[in-house]
Amino acid sequence: MIGTLINCAAIVLGTCLGLLLQRGMKPAVSHTVMQGVGLSVILIGLMGAIETDNTLLVILSMVLGGVAGALIDIDGKMNRLGQWAQRKLTRGEGEGNTFAKGFVTASLVYCVGAMAVVGALDSGIRGDHSTLIAKAALDGVTAVIFASSLGIGVMLSAVPVFVYQGAIALLGNAVAPLLSDAVITEMSAVGGLLIMGIGVNMLLEKDIKVANLLPAIVVPFLYFPLYNLIMR
Repeated sequence: MIGTLINCAAIVLGTCLGLLLQRGMKPAVSHTVMQGVGLSVILIGLMGAIETDNTLLVILSMVLGGVAGALIDIDGKMNRLGQWAQRKLTRGEGEGNTFAKGFVTASLVYCVGAMAVVGALDSGIRGDHSTLIAKAALDGVTAVIFASSLGIGVMLSAVPVFVYQGAIALLGNAVAPLLSDAVITEMSAVGGLLIMGIGVNMLLEKDIKVANLLPAIVVPFLYFPLYNLIMR
């Protein structure tokens, strides 16, 4: 769990630095920065998405994951959690306006990438925290930028990061045999598409319910064992 704890600490620290920058940032500057971040997030997502070796599997994952996520209403639950925390932790109207958005956006960006899965597995199985430490550095810098535009809600994203990466690290020995290179590649590709959706939301101020598509990441994990079983 050391790597995960370092990752969470970097997010908290980055958020604090971003809040300090936010105080002296004009609205026009903040808007421009958010557009730049949106473009950067789209690029990050695109780099992950094009790694796929099975485009049909990615499409199938998005469809099945979208159906499951919409039925569960993950997006609504995450937003309600963010709004609840907003009421508990913020006072000013201006401060609370983007709280839930910051929480949801940052949580998705930090959790859907391949580094979160691979890093947590290395941390839990081999005690190698180098990947998560590298991710912590990236997440910390991103938290500075997010917090300067979206506020303190970004800090709360450290909680799902802790739960998600921590669970993978603790269950590493059990899930590692199922996470072949092919599985991780396709999970990363699906995650890349989700990150692109986040970038579009940030850049164009759209309302793509990316959180409802989160179950799509699990589909490649289930697909390959089932495919191998059928082919046998």
